[in-house]
Amino acid sequence: MSASPPLSFCGNDRNDSYSVEDGVLNNGCFVDALNLVPHVFLLFITFPILFIGWGSQSSKVQIHHNTWLHFPGHNMRWILTFSLLFVHVCEIAEGIVSNGHMETNHLHLFMPAFMGFIAATTSVIYYHNIETSNFPKLLLALFIYWVLAFITKSIKLWKYAEYKVGIQHLRFCITALLVILYGLLMAVEINVIRVRKYVFFTNPQKVKPPEDLQDLGVRFLQPFVNLLSKATYWWMNPLIMGAHKRPIELKKIGKLPIAMRALTNYLNLKDAYEEQRHNVDDPEKAPSIWKSIYRAFGRPILLSSTFRYLADLLGFAGPLCILGIVKRLGKDESMTEQQDKACFFGVYFLSSHELLQKTTVLAVLLFLALVLQRTFLQASYYVTIETGINLRGALLAMIYNKILRLSTSNMSMGEMTLGQINNLVAIETNQLMWFLFLCPNLWAMPVQIIMGVILLYYLLGPSAMIGASVIVLLAPVQYFIATKLADTQKSTLDYSTDRLKKTTEILKGIKLLKLYAWENIFCNSVEETRTKELTSLRTFALYTSMSIFMNAAIPIAAVLVTFVTHAYNSDARLNPAEAFASLALFHILVTPLFLLSTVVRFAVKALVSLASLFLVPRSANWEWLCVRLCITSFTLLPLLSQVSNGFFTWGSNLSTLSDINIRIPTGQLTMIVGQVGCGKSSLLLAMLGEMQTISGRVCWSNQRCHTLSWENMRLDMQLSEFTVSRLINSVAYAAQKSWLLNATVEDNITFGSPFNKQRYKAVIDACSLQPDIDLLPFGDQTEIGERGINLSGGQRQRICVARALYQNTNIVFLDDPFSALDIHLSDHLMQEGILKFLQDDKRTVVLVTHKLQYLIHADWIIAMKDGSVLREGTLKDIQNNDVELYEHWKTLMNRQDQELEKDTEEDSQTALERKTLRRAFYSREAKNQADDEDAGEDDSLCWRYLSSGGFLMVAMMVSSKLLKHSVMVAIDFWLANWTSSLQNVSSKSSNITLDEQVTPFLQSCPPGLHSIVQIILCGAGIILCLITSLTVELMGLAAATNLHHNLLNKIIHAPIRFFDITPLGQILNRFSADTNIIDQHIPPTLESLTRSTLLCLSAIGVIAYVTPVFLFALVPLTVAFYFIQKYFRVASRDLQDLDDSTQLPLLCHFSETAEGLTTIRAFRHESRFKQRMLELTDTNNTAYLFLSAANRWLEVRTDYLGAVIVLTAALAAIWGPNYVLDSGLVGLGLTYALTVTNYLNWVVRNLADLEVQMAAVKKVNSFLSTESENYEGSIDVSQVPEDWPQQGEIKIQDLCVRYDQSLKPVLKHVNAYIKPGQKVGICGRTGSGKSSLSLAFFNMVDIFEGKIIIDGIDICKLPLQTLRSRLSIILQDPILFSGSIRFNLDPERKCTDDGLWEALEIAQLKNMVKALPGGLDAVVTEGGENFSVGQRQLFCLARAFVRKSSILIMDEATASIDMATENILQKVVMTAFSDRTVVTIAHLVSSILEAEQVLVFSSGILVECDSAAGLLAQEGSLFSVLVRTHK
Repeated sequence: MSASPPLSFCGNDRNDSYSVEDGVLNNGCFVDALNLVPHVFLLFITFPILFIGWGSQSSKVQIHHNTWLHFPGHNMRWILTFSLLFVHVCEIAEGIVSNGHMETNHLHLFMPAFMGFIAATTSVIYYHNIETSNFPKLLLALFIYWVLAFITKSIKLWKYAEYKVGIQHLRFCITALLVILYGLLMAVEINVIRVRKYVFFTNPQKVKPPEDLQDLGVRFLQPFVNLLSKATYWWMNPLIMGAHKRPIELKKIGKLPIAMRALTNYLNLKDAYEEQRHNVDDPEKAPSIWKSIYRAFGRPILLSSTFRYLADLLGFAGPLCILGIVKRLGKDESMTEQQDKACFFGVYFLSSHELLQKTTVLAVLLFLALVLQRTFLQASYYVTIETGINLRGALLAMIYNKILRLSTSNMSMGEMTLGQINNLVAIETNQLMWFLFLCPNLWAMPVQIIMGVILLYYLLGPSAMIGASVIVLLAPVQYFIATKLADTQKSTLDYSTDRLKKTTEILKGIKLLKLYAWENIFCNSVEETRTKELTSLRTFALYTSMSIFMNAAIPIAAVLVTFVTHAYNSDARLNPAEAFASLALFHILVTPLFLLSTVVRFAVKALVSLASLFLVPRSANWEWLCVRLCITSFTLLPLLSQVSNGFFTWGSNLSTLSDINIRIPTGQLTMIVGQVGCGKSSLLLAMLGEMQTISGRVCWSNQRCHTLSWENMRLDMQLSEFTVSRLINSVAYAAQKSWLLNATVEDNITFGSPFNKQRYKAVIDACSLQPDIDLLPFGDQTEIGERGINLSGGQRQRICVARALYQNTNIVFLDDPFSALDIHLSDHLMQEGILKFLQDDKRTVVLVTHKLQYLIHADWIIAMKDGSVLREGTLKDIQNNDVELYEHWKTLMNRQDQELEKDTEEDSQTALERKTLRRAFYSREAKNQADDEDAGEDDSLCWRYLSSGGFLMVAMMVSSKLLKHSVMVAIDFWLANWTSSLQNVSSKSSNITLDEQVTPFLQSCPPGLHSIVQIILCGAGIILCLITSLTVELMGLAAATNLHHNLLNKIIHAPIRFFDITPLGQILNRFSADTNIIDQHIPPTLESLTRSTLLCLSAIGVIAYVTPVFLFALVPLTVAFYFIQKYFRVASRDLQDLDDSTQLPLLCHFSETAEGLTTIRAFRHESRFKQRMLELTDTNNTAYLFLSAANRWLEVRTDYLGAVIVLTAALAAIWGPNYVLDSGLVGLGLTYALTVTNYLNWVVRNLADLEVQMAAVKKVNSFLSTESENYEGSIDVSQVPEDWPQQGEIKIQDLCVRYDQSLKPVLKHVNAYIKPGQKVGICGRTGSGKSSLSLAFFNMVDIFEGKIIIDGIDICKLPLQTLRSRLSIILQDPILFSGSIRFNLDPERKCTDDGLWEALEIAQLKNMVKALPGGLDAVVTEGGENFSVGQRQLFCLARAFVRKSSILIMDEATASIDMATENILQKVVMTAFSDRTVVTIAHLVSSILEAEQVLVFSSGILVECDSAAGLLAQEGSLFSVLVRTHK
């Protein structure tokens, strides 16, 4: 034998190996050789085609996907090929094991199988290439291969059957399986020929790729790639690898495939809903939305559930394989002598049982089971997420449809608020989406739990049931904690909303707070709310740590109870195989039991969410109104519009408008006038169909009228909900409350109409918008609205009017367009916009106004009173028929003309609005550059965050974590040694173990000691679990507390310049979104990251200790892991940013639609807005889908790495050195290897999440570097007299002022002297430096030269708090804070009630305040909205008086108030402040004509200084020029 060659195809142990005397086919070796033929044929045919045919395309990295398509039976082919590969692996294993039983090597036992494996792999690569290039003729080679393989394998099977080889022999089963698989593949190939007719038919079928793939914008390829790429997300590689070089942008992720778009899914859901409605016997009964969801999205949910079941069942392969490997390891595998060798054809035939006795085979099976389990699990996740996203898209479209059909009354009566709509969009739809994600768990988990318990019982008997019952009994506790968590989160949210409201108020009124030195009082108020929020957060942290603790402690407790019970109650001794298989089973069991509580909670939330989706007011459906208008305007001829006997209501039974009989002449200007609240706006809305009609009729033409009643109003609304008909001509409508889109100025004006440069310019000129546009950073391309630049009321109103003018419609409705405009702009708009622009086009204009001086221009007038029409006709008609009304109008007109004379021309309200806008912009660019420079400090961010939490907490966290994981490893090590010693004692074997010192001690120690040590270790582990979970949460809380406290103090004490150049929204974001991330998101992410990292490290450490050889395999695995996480983290960050940035426009679109419903419907732009909503939803869904696909990409790869770790750990133990390993330690190593698979992807996911969340810390830190104002001063507070300033004497010496060191001076070398008690006026053109001087008195700007001396003290030397608390100022914008009137007048609580009433009396507010409920404690709403502007300004006057300062500065205090209030103000200043120094910065020059001294500024220089009379006497003086020109 020794002389024979070691390798021989048929073996050398028999002389008749190559004999064919009994017939060729009766030689087993020849039959096996025959099986080689098809494989060789395929390789011979395909390799030239693959390498030569596609050689030309090898230069292209990737064939473009517009050529892709799937041949019939595509997925079936891939599944069959994978099955074929698996069977070939089994065949190879069987051949190798059988060969081991032979005396010489028999290559024919495994070589054909190996060639079959290569051929099967080649076949699938070949097929993929043919498919992607759509060249089916080459499939003929595959067809021939399947036929040949089927025939050769059938011959083999037939011969086996002839020789009585049966199913008890593994090779027979494998051959039978191969015959079936080849037969099925042959059938698939025949089917392709049948459908595509590419061969044997005269006219082959031409097939194009799917429509999506022909659209190059579709980049989400998951539905179109082959099965392997689908399972491993291979198609994501270019995107994820590319993200490292260039950030992922929206353009890069493209569009969604048609089947995933919101419109498609909405229509599917709607069809399912309608189908139910038709099939229901009882027409009154509403169809079930759950059934509709199941019909529309049921199939993918079932598919996902199937994947989930398969994954869960394969999950049990881990513990069973560990059981098999540990049991058989150490036994001499060659012991199974072949007493009755099953020999046929001269070779050994193996049984299935024998193959599974081989530990190597079990290790490979374990690896394959893990790979398959993880693939199925990720596939299940992906399918549910995709379905969830599709459902969310459908629901958003459904909600949007409902919103578009809400009646105005529903919005105004508060039945549906913006908050509710935002809630529906942002929270409720997401709840349903998350429920769908977790849906398969609902039915998969019980099966998993039952299977786990059965297997435990099989392994450990009754003691397993006791352990399992521990988990089951503690599950309700976990559910209770989860419920408490949700409640605490709600209360935290309430406190944070309150805190944010207060912070917003502070930021909006920061200038006033600084001028009055009240910033600390308000800061303390925010800190109080923050303390409550932190208390709630502390409770939240406690429950979170309890939840984490339960998660970690319950498996320890369950294992402990099980093994201790087993040790005391069971006769059978516990062996390592059973112990570690049980341990692995417990790990599997814990997850579903804990997740079940979450899933149940989400199921309840989903039910509530679905109910709230259908609580959108049904009565609100605008279809009635839509229908009514459609009916009344089939032939909208522009001749006449009229309302006859109209009674309209806002939803109550009482009519708001009654007995309306009016007509609107076509092509003319109709004006509607009347007192406030008489129903003018309601009349417009009634004509637009926005009000509910009780009776009457509206005619929009002289040919067709329609009687309106709630009956007979059914019109087929199926005019496709997404393509609303244009039956009515649209009405250009400018609402009373201006409504802007979150878009550019140009988009707001054109509003979907084609851009016409000439028309656009004319409209902008008519509305005087050019000067405002010039101030914007990007002109008319600047984004405005909620997310853009905050414009003033007048600017917003003019943009809305410009929108109405620009539209090319026959009818224009303008609802009080002059309300927020000053008189000059109103005049210009009337002349240029309405009379010239609209009337020249012969458009029908209906104008609601209070400006009666324009009545002379009206062609038709409708006068209203108390909800009904008082008079109708031309001005002449009314003059003749109702003299009293005409005279009343005349009086009012004269008063308005006087106002016009009093008003200024340039330094008006509009000029002030523009000034505010200019201030907001200049040097924002510098701020943005500074923000950009902050990048690149990522490495130290984590350390900064941790140091904010305190070094003691960080030390405690790190040490407790390390200690906990050490104890956890010790628990399992003790179990390994304990079970090994029991096994050794029971078998009386004298195996040399790895721990030669430990085992003898264990064997000699009393039986009770094992369990006592185990109990002690487990107890320590459980306590440490609690400590670690608490330390992380408390550390996070400490960091959050410190960061918010520092941020608030920095912002509040920042110089006023900071607020000029930093957008309010940006500062608020730090206090809202970023603070929320720091409070609630970073701690759990950090906890999860440290836990999963330490678990992986301890697992790798244990495996390396058990089998040091494993360290060699670890090097390539670590390299692979490093690159996977490196690429993923970058891509994940980009995709997460895209998801966040695409969500905001969607939410804004919903809220802006709800706010502008009347405008959208008047313009008939519903379909455009729906289209926009669908685009925004799809964009957001695309980002979310890519993000979830990237997560799957990562998880599949880390899971496969985990499977490789398990395989290498198992093989290292099996093929390890010659000494016999302690089987307990092997079990320990394998159990730990299994846990790595679960935690590897969490390490990367948490790392990526933490990176994104740390951006919040970075943003907060960027604000923490802001320089504060110097509050100290060089004089001590004690040196300043208590009553300073007593006289009110002001000396200004060579004063130079600038806003920032980088900017030019705004005041240059100013010298002036103001005597005590003098009344001084300061004036000048816009931008001359008047307001800068008022800020200089309070040291709010940079005084870089010269000084201001008040009562002998240089103000620059004073502490800021002292200086500002001793002076008084009244600002142009009256600012009130929410709270009480008392709090607004005297937040410091220094003044008595009598003093407050005195101040209110002086401001002529005493009677009004007395009438309020609560008097001084009466409520002031946010911004003082419950008082008029004039009343607010008078409160500010009272506030200034309360301070009793000898110096009062009035900074354009009369700019925003009416004449009556201004007269009160002037009178009070003259009397109440007669003995005080008053410096008035003039808005109207006329207001300082009585001043004892006037300072006139020009370009920052004091040009004139004298009494008003003296300056007027000088003809050439700038002051007299200003007075003459009303400036």
